[in-house]
Amino acid sequence: MLVVNDFLRIGTKMSEKARGRPRAYDPEIALWRALETFWTNGFSRTSLDALAAATGMNRPSLYAAFGDKKSLYLKSFECFAGQLHAALDNAAHSEAPLEATLRDFYRDAIEIYMSGPDGPRGCFIICTAPAEAAMDADIRAALKAALAEIDKGLEVPFAKAKAEGRLPPDADTAALARLAASVLHSLAVRARAGEPKEALHALARQTVQSLC
Repeated sequence: MLVVNDFLRIGTKMSEKARGRPRAYDPEIALWRALETFWTNGFSRTSLDALAAATGMNRPSLYAAFGDKKSLYLKSFECFAGQLHAALDNAAHSEAPLEATLRDFYRDAIEIYMSGPDGPRGCFIICTAPAEAAMDADIRAALKAALAEIDKGLEVPFAKAKAEGRLPPDADTAALARLAASVLHSLAVRARAGEPKEALHALARQTVQSLC
């Protein structure tokens, strides 16, 4: 769901920096390590002690830098959403045909979903926010905005293909984008559940074939 090489490069860079972290913490590194902790464990199962250990900061320093646990989670959410925005923008400006654009988008997403240090962990947003959204209005609003952005971003290549005559004149590009997004979310959950990578790629190929 991100530009995969950039995302993995950022994660590697942050992990390397974190291992040699100086006493004066780096906010960017601390936020990335918090994001990875929430991503692996979910919001509810992530304790302040776990966040402190991951970031190399004590509780007072965490509060001073990021606020409470939910504030830190929402900042992590915003960080991931920024990478998501970059990936959608990349797909929107692709000069490749619709089929290739979707194929590359799904391929990169699957690479990210399978990239956890301790095993596949899916998408940070889809695999951590829904469980909290039912009871927390702020997380619900953040999730709703992210889903809307994915729908809107994926509609762009469909609209472009329609304008170029590669889709029927009556094609509902908004509906097609929502279907494409729904499969994206399914891939995230399936990755988290341990479905083999080959099966995820097969589902992505079948989706692209059907939508195009």
